[in-house]
Amino acid sequence: MGVARGFAWSIAAERARFQRLMKTPLYEAHRARGARMAPFAGWDMPIQYDGILAEHRAVRTDCGVFDTCHMGEFELTGPAAAADLDRLLTCPVATLDIGQCRYGYLLNDAGGVLDDLTCYRLGPERFWLVVNAGARAGDADWVRAHCSAGTFFADRSDATGKLDVQGPAARARLESAFGITLPELRYFHAAEIRMADAPVLLSRTGYTGEWGYELYFPAVRAVEYWERLTSPGGAVPAGLGARDTLRLEMGYPLYGHELTADRTPAGAMRASFADFRKPFVGAVPLRRAWESGAADRLVGLRLDGRRAARADDTVWSADKMIGRVTSGAFAPSLGVAAALAYVRPECAAPGTTLEIAARGERLSAHVEELPLYRKGTARKKM
Repeated sequence: MGVARGFAWSIAAERARFQRLMKTPLYEAHRARGARMAPFAGWDMPIQYDGILAEHRAVRTDCGVFDTCHMGEFELTGPAAAADLDRLLTCPVATLDIGQCRYGYLLNDAGGVLDDLTCYRLGPERFWLVVNAGARAGDADWVRAHCSAGTFFADRSDATGKLDVQGPAARARLESAFGITLPELRYFHAAEIRMADAPVLLSRTGYTGEWGYELYFPAVRAVEYWERLTSPGGAVPAGLGARDTLRLEMGYPLYGHELTADRTPAGAMRASFADFRKPFVGAVPLRRAWESGAADRLVGLRLDGRRAARADDTVWSADKMIGRVTSGAFAPSLGVAAALAYVRPECAAPGTTLEIAARGERLSAHVEELPLYRKGTARKKM
């Protein structure tokens, strides 16, 4: 119950916001497996199958597979594409090698976060952006508006299927399911390969902190790929509930909670993901917020018990409110509840004891270095 209540999104709010939910190509497959479905970013998505705890542990110890077909994918091509993206994204783009990707932010003019995304370089003049489902339409308009006349923009989202295969056994599960030997890939690198006679962009990335892959392929193959991967003895189907607890333990931000259009990412980026040596939209206000040191800091909180904080719970130091929780849940790998929160800089040092006002109760919490879970295999050689 505690894990389910700790979701970073409000199911009730999502239902009120979206009356007609979109469905991924795997919707019927999820229903057939008895998945608990709920709204997320306008999509009817699986929250859990056999339980969030079991799915979380499968990813940490073996392998889980997530339906992420709701994500957006944009392709930009042309001789000015690299320069256009360098002006749009906080991360450096022109220096990407072919087959390399980087995480960064898409900012508005005030430095607020329109989205966080991953940028792939697939050729000298060919790039791929992977964006959040709820921000897809706005991102497309913003990117189009800032591209040069010679840059071709295409939204490939509807034609693209996506699965995240995550966990220490991810490579073995994929190779067994498709009868292939995968290429050796370094973290945040990708390769275009063929799986079951279909083109696939295989990316050594993920949102869990574990070794794994993100697969991009023709959407019409989604059911076939899902069934291959989740056949008996294969990967465990995992829902958004486990995805949330896994990313929370790693301190990965969720757009709409840790990252919003009315807040610069200065307090969240921890000296990463923004290259101030190049000009980009929103750079001036972001640099001002970063160099001032006055922005609230995104910190990880380890609570003393299993009871979870929720988004918007207030954070206190003695009798002074010094911040707000953005995400909270029971963290299965830690055995206690955990949270992400923005707090005043003077209260952000690891080891600081704080309190969270949660539903009429004060929960004791301690600031910890991120990630909260430090045994992840993502960067290991498998």
